[in-house]
Parts: sequence; C-alpha cells; structure tokens
Amino acid sequence: MRQTISPEKAWDILKIYNREPFHLQHAETVSLVMRWFAGDQGFEEESDYWAVVGLLHDIDFEKYPKEHCLKAPELLTACGLGPDVIRAVVSHGYGLTVGIAPEHHMEKILYATDELTGLIWASALMRPSKSVLDLETKSVKKKFKTASFAAGCSREVISKGAEMLGWDLDTLIAKTILAMRFWEDNRGAGFYGNFKSF
Repeated sequence: MRQTISPEKAWDILKIYNREPFHLQHAETVSLVMRWFAGDQGFEEESDYWAVVGLLHDIDFEKYPKEHCLKAPELLTACGLGPDVIRAVVSHGYGLTVGIAPEHHMEKILYATDELTGLIWASALMRPSKSVLDLETKSVKKKFKTASFAAGCSREVISKGAEMLGWDLDTLIAKTILAMRFWEDNRGAGFYGNFKSF
C-alpha cells in the first residue's frame, strides 16, 4: 500500500492554487473516477492514493496553464508530496508537455480518463436529464466521432490511453461512464468532507 496524504488534505492543497469552480469540479470528478477505477481494477487498498492523484493532477493548470505538468513538481514538493504522487501527476501530460510516460496501471487510467470525463460530462449535459445515470456508451461514441463536439477533449489522448491499457474504446468509455455515475451519486454530499464548499 502506498503512503500518501488524505484526500481531504489534497483538497486543501488543491485550493491553494485553484479557485475556479470549473477546475475544482473537474478535479473532484477525476478524483472520484480514479477512486472507482481503483476498486474496479483490484487496487482497492490504494483507493485514497488514486483519489489524491486525481485531485491534484491539474494543480498547476489554473495559475500556470503554459507550464502545465512542468510547474506541478515544484508546487507538489512545496506541499510535502513525494515522488510517487509527483510522477503520477506529471505523467498525464505525456506527449503534450512532458516526456514521462504513464507506467503504473493507475497512471495509464488517469491519462486515458482525464480528457474522457470532459467528453462524457458534455454528452450528459446534452440530454434532458443532464445526467450520466442514463447515458449510454453509444451516445458518447457518437459524440467522440464528432470532432467539433467538446473540441477541447483530445480524441488522440483518449484513444492512446485506451491503447496503453489494452482496452478497446468502447470498454474505456463504458467503464468511465460507470465511474462517473459513482461521481454523480457522491458529489455534493461532502464525500471527502468538504468538496461541497465550492
């Protein structure tokens, strides 16, 4: 089991550098998605670690967008985070801003799902329910093929992430929808004690 800080402490650290509700919600989403995947992939004992990495993965993006994943090691080190968390956070920028490739299964899932959560959320907002609870894989796959829809969500990164995991795109989308249902069921309820504060 990896040694890490608590998700509550990670949330406090995140808010030092992030204030925008969109960025905080994205961090919360990715954190809960990572927690779900930890259980799904047989790493239940590391679920807090996976959740912390999910929370902090974009720690430098709001204040230092041009140095994304480059500034993160400095910020995380200053906050007392160790090399495991720093490497995992930085690896999700592989091929974009850094050359550190995802190696651990958790890092590959972060890389694959970070952009995909945005695409899934945008797809859900197009539905009458505005929810992922009734969203199906085929709906997201259709949006995935429409380059102009949620254009900021990199299809190349999502596809490369699925390939890293040895999954087809449908499997990655289906699992991430299930993970985001977990997020929707738990968000706003103070899952880590104070997420509802924004």
